[in-house]
Amino acid sequence: MKPSAGLTGLILFTVALGPAAELHFTMAGDPKTLDALQVAESHSETIRYLTGGVLLRINRTSGRIEPELAESWTVSTDGKSIALHLRAGLKFSDGTSLAAADVVRTLQRALDPKEASPAGDAFRSAAGDPEITASSIRDVDIRYKTVKPGLDHLFDQLAIIPEKTAKYPATAGPFHVMDHRPGQFVQLARNPNYWKHDSAGRQLPYLDSIRIDIQQNDDIEMTRFLRGELHLIANLDPENFDRVAKEKPGAARNLGASLDSEFLWFNQAPSKTVPDWKRKWFLSTAFRRALSQSIHRDDIARVVYRGHAHAAAGPFSAANKVWFNTAVKPVAFDSAAALKELSAAGFVLQKGVLRDHEGHAVEFSVITNSGNRTRERMAALVQSDWAKIGVKINIVTLDFGSLIERITKTMDYEACLLGFNNVEIDPSEQMNVWLSSGAQHPWWPNEKTPSTEWEKRIDALLMQQASSGNAAVRKKAIDEVQKIAMEQEPILYLVNPDYLCAISPSLQGVAPTAAPPQIWWNIEWLKLE
Repeated sequence: MKPSAGLTGLILFTVALGPAAELHFTMAGDPKTLDALQVAESHSETIRYLTGGVLLRINRTSGRIEPELAESWTVSTDGKSIALHLRAGLKFSDGTSLAAADVVRTLQRALDPKEASPAGDAFRSAAGDPEITASSIRDVDIRYKTVKPGLDHLFDQLAIIPEKTAKYPATAGPFHVMDHRPGQFVQLARNPNYWKHDSAGRQLPYLDSIRIDIQQNDDIEMTRFLRGELHLIANLDPENFDRVAKEKPGAARNLGASLDSEFLWFNQAPSKTVPDWKRKWFLSTAFRRALSQSIHRDDIARVVYRGHAHAAAGPFSAANKVWFNTAVKPVAFDSAAALKELSAAGFVLQKGVLRDHEGHAVEFSVITNSGNRTRERMAALVQSDWAKIGVKINIVTLDFGSLIERITKTMDYEACLLGFNNVEIDPSEQMNVWLSSGAQHPWWPNEKTPSTEWEKRIDALLMQQASSGNAAVRKKAIDEVQKIAMEQEPILYLVNPDYLCAISPSLQGVAPTAAPPQIWWNIEWLKLE
């Protein structure tokens, strides 16, 4: 799971003028890293997916696991190990050989606690990290001490990296980074050593290059699409979706409920910029629950999303038919109940201003990413809802890179309105968010030990489900995680947006799905006419 730059992470494609098959698209901000093992937000994830070579890939339309760098694999009958056999003659984009030793080194680095790699979280187990060995130049064995469910599903997000480091790392996927000028563009070039070919024997990818312009202005991008200059908008906000549906009806597509969510949380981590008395509010379950009750989620879906969203009910979208806990419901809007709960927690509403028991007025800032009109409008509605119970918030918009810096490193913020792009359906994909030690544990990243009993319980449940081969045991554990999440509300889930996009017929081979990356999951097969 990765923080999303937009409702969205608005991404648009255009054709280059000239003989080369170059795809142009835009992102709202620069990737924070080109290190495939340190990806922690959607812009970096885009680069990782387009460039990273993985052992196995989950087909986004069929849901089946397909061979990539590994031409075959075998999961042991006891569910504790997997043996992977690599293709012959594999090379990275710089021409160096790719062998089993590269796989071992990649996974060992991902699991190294010093690296704090989000890519390693899904490979952890309550019984300890796996033993990883290369039995030959093309064979890798990975063995756990106990059952590791879905072993063959874990490799879809693990890009194999070379031993040699470089400014623009060599890759084993369809493209590699050729140039990056912060604030301007990222240029990807075709990997001349990519292993995949089509049925006629032509080496993939079909495209020669991709230029990703850094552009935050959605209006400019929309204008270009409607003029026919752009071929694809991977994520449309509701207003632009309705506009495309009106002006180019055949291009607008609503794929139904997405797996993504929009939410708000408070900074509970020790921070020099958050006074202790204010942090006490954020640490209070009663405070968080009351403010959640004061948000009119149906208004957000109706007004902000024009009906193209639904009130969220916790960490999983109802679109996730396998893992969603149907007993968990969205928080009902009830400002009277919220004031009653705040009163019981020592807060007092005086002359329209909510104050804590020490007399401090409840006022704080909420950061969100600039240029995302949907989030800015959500923030405005939340601001209005909370004003009705005497809470004042100041909305601060930041460029996406600066926002990520604050919520993951400096902790210089009070509350944040953001969203996550769910990359997979399996709950292991959210391990980096819900484990207290996770680098993407939003309200308090990288906790040394769980700060509360309920966080300790979530940790135990996550490790239990990650170490069980019994589907019923895993489902029961994840159901309880969702229940605790909604009882404690460290994250105030707001809505699950529908997946909206626009596709020009001149871009061939596109097979959009609700599972991210919805549009370019099969990038090597896309063509420009």
